[in-house]
Amino acid sequence: MSRLPSRAWLLLPAGLSLLAGVDAGLLLLDLPSPAHAAHLPDVHGPLMVLGFLGTLIALERAVALRARAGYAAPVLLGLGGLALAIGLPRTLGQVLLLDGAVALVAVLVALWRRRRDDPVVVEALGATLATLAALLWVRVDAAGVVPLLAGFVVLTIAAERVELARVHLPASAEPTLVAIAAVVATAATAAVLFPGAGSRAFGLSLLLLVGWLAPRDVARHTIHSAGQARFSAAAMLAGYAWLAVAGVAWTVAGVTTTPAAHDVVVHTIFLGFVMSMVLAHAPVILPAVLRRPVPYRPLLWAPLVVLHVALLVRVVGDVAGLPSLVAAGGYGTAAALLLLPLTAVLTAALPAPARAPAHPATAARPLVRS
Repeated sequence: MSRLPSRAWLLLPAGLSLLAGVDAGLLLLDLPSPAHAAHLPDVHGPLMVLGFLGTLIALERAVALRARAGYAAPVLLGLGGLALAIGLPRTLGQVLLLDGAVALVAVLVALWRRRRDDPVVVEALGATLATLAALLWVRVDAAGVVPLLAGFVVLTIAAERVELARVHLPASAEPTLVAIAAVVATAATAAVLFPGAGSRAFGLSLLLLVGWLAPRDVARHTIHSAGQARFSAAAMLAGYAWLAVAGVAWTVAGVTTTPAAHDVVVHTIFLGFVMSMVLAHAPVILPAVLRRPVPYRPLLWAPLVVLHVALLVRVVGDVAGLPSLVAAGGYGTAAALLLLPLTAVLTAALPAPARAPAHPATAARPLVRS
């Protein structure tokens, strides 16, 4: 418990990036928002992916490394997100995010040297895409680096799922993951350099990944369990479904020349897939980071259900050209993102209920062993 403050405060910049990113998303939809800050819409993507998700990923990896130097990555990413959120010169935020992404690559290289695991190679490849995105964002619009940011989070999650399921997978699974990850990373880079063909290739690479990984995930079996195991499995399977939708959308649309097409390809990945996976792993990641119990509670279903229902409404609105549905879905997804930290705090604050142990492959890897 004595170490709680030193880790908990690192979550604060990530939380502020989330709040600012949600506000920016509402502004992009021309919807009323709590803070009408003119600078936020232009930094929406980097805030959410590098400032929020990047900080969480880097913090989780720093805890796994067990070295003080590893915390440079979440600190730099968190400060970069904070700088963008409060409106400091954009160059400052960009440089901090770039330095944080480079530091995350260094953390993952150190972890690979310790364990020589193929999934860590895939995570490092994803962090390299994040670094390239942060570097290019200094020169190009944030929309131009979306495939790189998507590749970063998708490869990070895919690597974790394979690492957790390795006891159920054949020996060839990890080398296969590395090969598929190389295809995804190459296609993400091609989507930036050659937007037309590259974007479609990236969509196909996402379909290749989900088509290989989803049928092998133990969540297909633990969905029939109860409690935390069932919750995590439901969140994961829903995430895979949205990743497949994103792959199809990117393959069909190619370069997203309309706001509706851009909305679909971006949010099916970052909300449907990524945030669903974050919810799936929250009951185990948070205790490891905070060193205090954050047990599973049924109230965790609230942000999960709101997220997927609202995203479905939003996508239908985009496809059908119905602004009222897009607005309703936008408010719903914003509510789901805000419910996530709220339910996490309530889960940690309330007395721990008795529960059965979760299946080991439905939760995040044990980051800290006391």
